[in-house]
Amino acid sequence: MCRSIKTLRPPVMPEAGEEDIHAAALQYVRKVSGFRAPAAHNREAFDRAVAAVAAATQELLEDLVVRGAHPAPSERSA
Repeated sequence: MCRSIKTLRPPVMPEAGEEDIHAAALQYVRKVSGFRAPAAHNREAFDRAVAAVAAATQELLEDLVVRGAHPAPSERSA
């Protein structure tokens, strides 16, 4: 689909930062919308979509359990 989106999960990328996640979300929204940069009347919807995709990506990365990597929050001992 979008070849410029990098794999952000461990062990491929041990720690994806906010910038990495935002860049991936931006690429995804660009691909889906067909706009590299939206017109002014679409900017708010575009920015909301990027923020929503970035938040979902952050949540996914936090919850993923990758064998041999750090345990998911629900599996960590308190």
